[in-house]
Amino acid sequence: MSVLDNKKISFIGGGNMAQALISGLVGCGIKPSLITVADPSSDIREQLAAKGLNTVDPMADAKAAVVGADIVVLAVKPQMMKVVVGAFAEALDNQLVISVAAGLSTDLLSSMLGGYSNIVRAMPNTPSMIQMGATGLYGTDNISAEQKELATAVMEASGLVMWVDDEEHMHAVTAVSGSAPAYMFYFIESMVDGAVALGLDKEQASVLALQTMLGAAKMAMNSEDTPAELRRKVTSPNGTTQAAVESMQANEIGRQIGEAMQACYDRSQALSEEMSK
Repeated sequence: MSVLDNKKISFIGGGNMAQALISGLVGCGIKPSLITVADPSSDIREQLAAKGLNTVDPMADAKAAVVGADIVVLAVKPQMMKVVVGAFAEALDNQLVISVAAGLSTDLLSSMLGGYSNIVRAMPNTPSMIQMGATGLYGTDNISAEQKELATAVMEASGLVMWVDDEEHMHAVTAVSGSAPAYMFYFIESMVDGAVALGLDKEQASVLALQTMLGAAKMAMNSEDTPAELRRKVTSPNGTTQAAVESMQANEIGRQIGEAMQACYDRSQALSEEMSK
């Protein structure tokens, strides 16, 4: 029995991330009839209604999606949040609110919601669209153990969940998972280009690079060894792998990755500061 059984879940916003989370929830056995989506786009509402979900036009009745809900997921752009939530904030009545909007602190969200504080802040990533996401969560002190369990269940429907105790750590979550799929794509892109330069055609290079990335990630997840130890085990002295690794070390690829993550972290902090002004 799931903690989400018979829980009514409302999504404010029906874009890509909302649809990814909805797909995960339905795939985990949540009845579509228990999910409501409020979105101003009639096309999106029609698409979701065809899948058995309830839909609401927030321009006509913003409070309709919130009243009676157990969980409210805020899935609108940060810049639009204040206006959107202002239309239904007074209808909140002890529901769990989960925000997937980047850069919005729980304090700022609480202020936008008129002091409401049953808030969990989530930082998912795009692989959530295929239920392979990695999501960081932070909850206010007002969140109960039951609500924490509910938030975990909602986000676990689309992948792995990791809670942090300090909201400032959400910037690090952004650097290591939120934005990180793009790093992986960049690395794969570079591998494909390198293989093409060495004589393979693009299709061959893409298939091999993608499978290698997937295989290495699964191997690391299923092994008791650290990634560093796994690397050492496959690096034979004076072999081809050693030549490649030594080239990366000489070019300080590890340092460059760290600097890229720091840049992501810094920008995440700056965005939060900009949103709070």
